[in-house]
Amino acid sequence: MLMPRQKTPDLSVQTLDNGVFNLSEAEAERGTVVCFYRGLHCPICANYLKDLESRIDDFAERGVSVIALSTDTEERARAMADKIGASKLQIGYGLSLEKAREWGLYISTSRGKTSIGIEEPALFSEPGLFLVSPGQTLYYGSVQTMPFVRPHFAELVSALDFAIKNDYPARGEYQGAL
Repeated sequence: MLMPRQKTPDLSVQTLDNGVFNLSEAEAERGTVVCFYRGLHCPICANYLKDLESRIDDFAERGVSVIALSTDTEERARAMADKIGASKLQIGYGLSLEKAREWGLYISTSRGKTSIGIEEPALFSEPGLFLVSPGQTLYYGSVQTMPFVRPHFAELVSALDFAIKNDYPARGEYQGAL
């Protein structure tokens, strides 16, 4: 389990239009939103990423960069970018299943074609959303076991406003005796 205020795993992936993304080299003033999505086969992911695309400027105004990534191939990632009309959202691809597990993501097996007729990969990661502070420490994290009921980006933007205004620390960091 990832722990708030502790270093996150390293993360380096190829992106569609920006070369290699390396979390340890991210330079955003207040951190990076890392959005792991299931892949092209997931219609819920497409809607979720459309919403994220629409909020890129909101995050940027708060000093936060954004990347969405999956275990998909470059071709499938490009198809997702085209499907959602991505023009601002940085999209990474080729995330290894080992790296997904290191981030605490759940791994699923294929059930064939989805409701939109696209074949699921043999193995792929389920969604996760993280806000990683400068210095690569975990500020916020959420993981799902399936595509449903994900955190809302509008709420994350509002939470950032509160956290910035009140210098609110990452929570959930206690690891001592109970």
